[in-house]
Amino acid sequence: MTGATEFSRVVDVPRAAGRGATHKIAADADERAALAERFGLVSLDRLEAELRIERLPGGLVRLAASLDADVVQSCVVTLEPVANRVEETFTLLFGKGDAAREVVLDGEEETVEPLDGDRIDIGEAVAQQLSLALDPFPRTPGASLELPP
Repeated sequence: MTGATEFSRVVDVPRAAGRGATHKIAADADERAALAERFGLVSLDRLEAELRIERLPGGLVRLAASLDADVVQSCVVTLEPVANRVEETFTLLFGKGDAAREVVLDGEEETVEPLDGDRIDIGEAVAQQLSLALDPFPRTPGASLELPP
């Protein structure tokens, strides 16, 4: 995750295996407005996250996080605003070079994202996970795609 992003929070990865660091982050008004534009939202009223970064044996890095956001999307039927709360927990793995592959940890297969150096943009990770957690077809109550007879 490199380059300028709307919600950048670059942090150093703990150096020793078994060591961890916790971070709490929140997007300010300008960052929320830019993310709302990026994701096609009417508005992004709140975006907060708590993240833990831990270096694992073998050089992998685990990012475990939870995000909490208040979003307003357009109804796919009426185009009226639809307010939603997004609560999501996620885990990402990072590794250097040829470590970017599929691995099995804690009984589940996970993809290892490339790690460039010893820094991770946790803000961009949260933004990407928010985009994945958004309702792809938000609807106002009672809105239907069926045509009347």
